This record gives sequence, structure tokens and C-alpha cells, in this order.
Amino acid sequence: MVSYKELGLVNSKELFKKAVDGGYAIPAFNFNNMEQLQAIVSACVETKSPVILQVSSGARKYANQTLLRYMAQGAVQYAKELGYEIPIVLHLDHGDSFELCKDCIESGFSSVMIDGSHLPYEENVALTKKVVEYAHQHNVTVEGELGVLAGIEDDVQADHHTYTEPDEVVDFVTRTGVDSLAISIGTSHGAFKFTPDQCTRNENGVLVPPPLRFDILEEIEKRIPGFPIVLHGSSSVPPQYVETINKYGGKLSDSIGIPEEQLRRAAKSAVCKINIDSDGRLAMTAAVREVFANKPAEFDPRKYLGPARDALKELYMHKTEKVLGSAGKA
Repeated sequence: MVSYKELGLVNSKELFKKAVDGGYAIPAFNFNNMEQLQAIVSACVETKSPVILQVSSGARKYANQTLLRYMAQGAVQYAKELGYEIPIVLHLDHGDSFELCKDCIESGFSSVMIDGSHLPYEENVALTKKVVEYAHQHNVTVEGELGVLAGIEDDVQADHHTYTEPDEVVDFVTRTGVDSLAISIGTSHGAFKFTPDQCTRNENGVLVPPPLRFDILEEIEKRIPGFPIVLHGSSSVPPQYVETINKYGGKLSDSIGIPEEQLRRAAKSAVCKINIDSDGRLAMTAAVREVFANKPAEFDPRKYLGPARDALKELYMHKTEKVLGSAGKA
């Protein structure tokens, strides 16, 4: 058993309270390799933002669970070397079983998500409560989920949305004891969130997707005032990355994400954690493709992963400063 405290990590409890009170959201950025981790930590240190390092089940399989644990520990030391000690949470994203959550808790995670949203309601309650009871014995925070997000992210896949029912949230939170709740109000996993025929054009001719269901969010806030809310699938799919990828041989047409102004509005509410993964993948892929196209003889991974890391850092600094409002809150 390795405690997250031994690794220099924190859980999300106090961070969420400050975020709800302060009207901002903490970035939850996924990582599975060194360049991603360097970009996340350096961006958040430079902007003085707290951060949640997210690891999916797929990332654990790809990178090795032991390596990821020590990378998170290294992130804490790296932040100190960069000159500012930011709060860092190591979080399991979309845990789908008690066994996986337990294993992560015992290997140093300070926060876990148990996603039983695909189960019948009572089964979701029972599974979530079981994880909470174990996690709280070790002072680890737990995120649950009500409602289903469409899209694909690693091992998580759903064909359609099921919006969160406000009538269920009080019962779910009370019976499970979760520390935060992921809800479904129109965000979705992956880069292909909306198709052009689902969107309308604004006065500048830009395709705009359907707005998030802020009515559902507001109703949930009334039912559980001050309770930490989480948004998954919140990448905005910046068109400059899509254009660069396609310019250099990619095929990412019809990729439309969540407008950043809607995320900023959400971050000013009880939404205190916003998950962003696909935007980072797009930024890195665009940078790598550009190097390969302009320097076809290049074969040193540092020469294309370095620019990818720089692009990712720039993106994440933008997110903390202009979208989530977490800059300066560490």
C-alpha cells in the first residue's frame, strides 16, 4: 500500500471547495507519457494553477501503472524545481470496477472516479457506495457519475446522451457519499462531438453546436447547493489544430467541440472540475505532423515530440488563464 501523501500529492476535497467558492474550475488533464506530463506541470506552474493529473484505464495499460505512479511523484518534484509548488491530484478517470479503484488507491492515487452511469440506477448507487466506503478509509476522494455522455474515449463508449435527471441527484449523493458528481448536460467524449448538420452558423459564418443544458445544471445546483460538479468531454476542438492536421495529411473533417465561452460560464457555477483530453491530443498531433511534413528526414523523437510538448503547454496555459479561470489559484 502506497499512500498518495508519500508521493507529495493531495486529494481534491479542499481544492473543490475553493473552486466552488471562487467561481473557477480546476483543469483535469489526461496524460500517459513524459511529454504530456512535462507540458501539464510546466503550464500549471507558470500560470500558478492547481491541477488534476488524470489517468484512464487505457493509460495504465499503455504506460504501466508503476511508471505512472512514479511519474506523478516526479511531477511534484518537477513543480518544485520550476519554482512554484502547485497542488497536484492524481485521479483515476472512468474507473469501471471496485477492483480497479481499489488497486489505484493502493498504488498512490489521491482521487478516483467510479463510473457506474451505464448501470441501472440502483446498481450504480451500490457500486459507487462500495468504492466510497473503501476510498474514504484512506482519505481518497471519489467522483461518481449520473447520466451518460455520448462519444468514445479510450475504453469508454456510448452512442447517445442520457441527460442527468435532477430528481436523482439528492438521493444519489446522499446514499453514496461521493465527493463530486459528473453530470451530463451536452458535452461528449472524443474529438467528433457534433456534426455540421447539428450546428447553426453565427454572424461570422462559424458553425456553433447546440448550447449546453444550463437549465439542467442550474436545477442540479438548486437541489445540491455548493456540491462539486464535474464536466467530462469538454474539449473545444480548436479549428487551428484540425486545419494543421488536415493540411499535413490528416482527415479530421467535421470535428466540432464545446465552445470555450460555454465552458467559462460553467466554470463560474458549481462546476469545479473540467476534463480536457482530446484538445491535447489534437495539439500534439498537429505539431508532430507539421515537423514530419517540413522535415521529412527527421528521425530524432526529441525533434518532433519537443514541439508537440511546447504546443500542448501553450494550449494548457490558455485553458487555465482564459477558459477555466484557475490561473493564480494554486
